[in-house]
Order: sequence, then C-alpha cells, then structure tokens
Amino acid sequence: MANERLRGAIVESGMTLDQVGARLGVSAKTVERWIGDPKRKPYRRFQYAAASLLQCEVSYLWPEERTSAEVTEAGNAELVKLYPHRSVVPNRLWPQLYAQSREHFDVLVYSGFWLTEDPAFHAVVKEKSAAGVRIRFMLGDPDSPAVAVRGEDEGIGPAMASKIRNALINYGSLFGLPGVEFRLHNTTLYNSIYRADGEMLANGHLYGVGAYMAPVLHLQRVPGGELFDAYAESVERVWESAKPITSPANCGGLHA
Repeated sequence: MANERLRGAIVESGMTLDQVGARLGVSAKTVERWIGDPKRKPYRRFQYAAASLLQCEVSYLWPEERTSAEVTEAGNAELVKLYPHRSVVPNRLWPQLYAQSREHFDVLVYSGFWLTEDPAFHAVVKEKSAAGVRIRFMLGDPDSPAVAVRGEDEGIGPAMASKIRNALINYGSLFGLPGVEFRLHNTTLYNSIYRADGEMLANGHLYGVGAYMAPVLHLQRVPGGELFDAYAESVERVWESAKPITSPANCGGLHA
C-alpha cells in the first residue's frame, strides 16, 4: 500500500517530486519509491529532513516511527551530566569509566595529551588488555592538514602536532599489549570521544579555544535513544579511515 500521507503532504506543500528530492539531496525517483513502496522507507536522517521540509511529524508520515517528543525524551535520558568545560570534569571519571568496559574501549582525539600523563588511566589500559578487552586509540596524524588547522584554531600552531607526537611517546609502553591498537586519522574532529561500552564522554571542540575549555557530555545508551549511537557511529567511521601504527616512531604513518 502506498504512503498516501507522504504523497498528500508533498501535494499540499506545492512542491514537485523533483523539488522535494533536490531539497533532501536525493533523486525524484527515490522520493517516488518512498511513496509507492512501503518497504523502501528512507533512512532516519531523510525521515527527519522530509518531516521538517513538509512541516509534519515523522510519526505522521511514517506511523511506525516515534514522535519527535518521544525521541527528545529518550535523548534527555541519555544525558547523565553536562560539564560546562572539561577542566571541571573529575580526573577520576576517565579511569572509572574505562574500568567498566568489557567490549568497547575507544579513545578518539587529536592528542588527548593530558590523559597520557594519568597513571590511573595507564593502569586501566593494562588491566583491560590483560582481560581481553579490545582497546582502540585514534590520534590525529601530526602531518595532516586537519591537525595543522586545529593547531591554528587553538592558537598554538605547530605545537598541536608536537603534542600528538609526545602523547604517542607517553603511550609507548602500551604499544604491543594484547588487544591494544593505535591508528592515526586525518579527520576534522568536532568532538573528542571517550567510549567505554554503553557510556561515553563527548568533549566538544570550539573554535579558538582548547578542548579543556569546551563542554563535555556524559552520555549513556538507553533504549530508544539516538544521541549515544550517533557519536558511536562517528567513532567507527574515523576508525575505518584511520591508518594503523605499531610504535611511536610511526607517528607520521599516514604520509610515510
């Protein structure tokens, strides 16, 4: 059965299928399939974009989906605590968070230098390695344009690349431990993300200031929530595009 609600909303908007497709970044044929074939339901991002464009609730166009109020309520439940900037987050929180990990132990940063100097964090890494947990470190490639831009944005220039190299040196004893992997990425990061199973700390990046002055979201995964998974999926995308290194001496790995 065709999606008559979607068809009617488009007709009421006065837009053609070509115009709707152009606004959403898809072809008119794709929009036509969304209308004619209920099994061709669009991805969530297109559902929200279409609902916004047509000024309807997602749950009206696709009745099996939740309302925006339900999604918002679940998102609020995902937020454990908001810290106005990283410098006020208790130092013990990072090792405590990772001490709970059984399956996911991810660190996505440019340098995260301050964490490399925390003996409690190093101890947790070694403990989790011995327990068989997969541990993934993703640091910025010090030779990449993204790192150079971030250094300029923070007002420290080439010092950003130096911080990454020094961070890798500090992590030297962790290279080669069972399950511990290091990769370098050249991604433009909008957040540093520290994930341990179903919890994470997401440290936003603000133009012109260091990450220690930017907000931190302490998130937990809850049924029906989308915020945690959105951050977690971004970690996976960076991991897939990043290049492995086997020692601090390989820190120019992406351009070697």
